[in-house]
Amino acid sequence: MIFLTPGPVQTRPETRAAMAVDIAPWDRDFGPEYAGIRDRVRDIAGGLPGVHATLPLQGAGHFLVEAAIRTFVPIGGRILVPSNGTYADRMMRLAREAGREPVALPVPDTRGVRAEEVAAALAADETISHVCMVYSETGSGIVNDPAAVGAAVRAAGRRLILDAVSAFGALPFDLKSQPECDAVLFTSNKCLEGMPGIGFAVCPMDRTRGQAGQAGSWCFDLGDVLKHAERSGWGSFRFTPPVQALHAFAVALDLYEKEGGQAARLARYAGNMRVLRAGAEALGLVPYLDAEHQGPIILTLHQPETPGFTLQGFVEALKGRGVMISNFFTTQSPTIRIGCIGAVTADDMRVALRAMGEALEELGAARKAA
Repeated sequence: MIFLTPGPVQTRPETRAAMAVDIAPWDRDFGPEYAGIRDRVRDIAGGLPGVHATLPLQGAGHFLVEAAIRTFVPIGGRILVPSNGTYADRMMRLAREAGREPVALPVPDTRGVRAEEVAAALAADETISHVCMVYSETGSGIVNDPAAVGAAVRAAGRRLILDAVSAFGALPFDLKSQPECDAVLFTSNKCLEGMPGIGFAVCPMDRTRGQAGQAGSWCFDLGDVLKHAERSGWGSFRFTPPVQALHAFAVALDLYEKEGGQAARLARYAGNMRVLRAGAEALGLVPYLDAEHQGPIILTLHQPETPGFTLQGFVEALKGRGVMISNFFTTQSPTIRIGCIGAVTADDMRVALRAMGEALEELGAARKAA
């Protein structure tokens, strides 16, 4: 089966094989491996030793988004959220339910937010302390620009929280060049191609220590995560982690480095996208985004307007041909979502395109027979 979902993504056999072992997370032989993982992902984020720290939590990326908002934004504090997709909407819900006040900056889900739009919104409301932005919106496939937006945030004297869950490891980011950033958030799966189950925040240590106790949640207090890490010598979680997934993640990082790191991974995913988009258009499918706004993470296509077409029917027809895609969409109009990330190549995209063509023919024939 070729997995072309935007997450969980397809993983390499070596990564999956690393799960087949029992490990005690507090064992002193495992501590150095776990501490090494933290340093490696800090380096990928462009963080500096002794300045930035990797702070992990068990669970999904949403857990880290909520933890960062709770940790860095006081109760009742106001955050600006460029709203151009479902994951921005989820960020606003997480903030509201944590007792913080999100302020939406509406943007079409067909383009990224512009730095001048953020600057204008911040100039109009001095009570906003943070901009909370999604880097890669996997609802539609657009990419927001953290460097440009971050510069606007920095110029306004505010702070940035960046949801980079479906971007980190492929799209560029350099924490040391963005001192306004309180947290860049990501997971073990997605572009790093590990097993799902662990979320990470890379944060400035001094800022994070100063916010300990503000979260209103012991589980989601990144300041407490940092203090525990420093007390334990960086070798243990506060609570039982998915330790096999951590062990497999170390293997995934080895493979990432062997491939050539961020630039090489971005090149592979961008190549996947080019093949997939051109092939989908050749099949008569219409991309949701104009090419100038298309990110390399996921291709979103308008569903065909032919009578009787259903997304689930298309998904099942592809699954029967060895290709798995998402069976739901999060755009306002009906779409098809196909991921370009994970342990897949341009040749896998060509296989998927053949399956898509056959599936469309099969569904069309069934419609005519009915």
